[in-house]
Amino acid sequence: MNSASQSANALPLYVQISELLIRDIAAGRLIDGERLPPERDMANDLGISVGTLRKALAELTDKGLLERVQGSGNYIRQAGETNSVYAMFRLELHSGGGLPRADILSVDRLEKPADLKHFGLAETGTRIRRLRYLNDAVIAVEEIWLDASAGLLTLEQISDSLYHTYQKQLGFWITRAEDRVGIGAVPDWAPDRFPKEPGAVTGYIERLSWSNGPVPIEFSKTWFDPDKALYVQRLK
Repeated sequence: MNSASQSANALPLYVQISELLIRDIAAGRLIDGERLPPERDMANDLGISVGTLRKALAELTDKGLLERVQGSGNYIRQAGETNSVYAMFRLELHSGGGLPRADILSVDRLEKPADLKHFGLAETGTRIRRLRYLNDAVIAVEEIWLDASAGLLTLEQISDSLYHTYQKQLGFWITRAEDRVGIGAVPDWAPDRFPKEPGAVTGYIERLSWSNGPVPIEFSKTWFDPDKALYVQRLK
């Protein structure tokens, strides 16, 4: 079994900042026409360099989410594209948004247990267990199974966004997913950092995910703390 703390293959810092801002726009924390703080003030608040911030803002400009007016400032434009590497991550802070990140608890190649929901074509898969954060708040634990037919992953290959990892390391995108949301008991492997004790009833999500084929290639289970995060699905 491979174990570690946060992945050394995390997304670049400027991408993390742009993703945080995209989620704030999608959640309505940043509204159309709003002027962002001066770049130096914003960089100081985020604890990053002005250069890193400008790279993140350039990402937003390319997506049509930001208008940079010389001598005036940077203005939010909500008519742009809010899809992101976290487009299918539905958990948000109660106040909206929040930057997703993860500590990897384990990565194992295993036979699928008999009680696991049916998915994929193989009898084995990669099982990934993670502790999830929004900003600095611990909000969930999750167990993801990727069917062996889709490829195999190692700890060193995995970034905070698994869907980005799939594209970069295995050459496919998750194109659609089906979520079932309810309540469930926290698993016994949940670390002490997760605020709900093993066995406690909490928010629960099951997800089947597809790439381009007719059979789902991923199955995941997420136990989340509803005191800190909500499941949000926006319809367009």
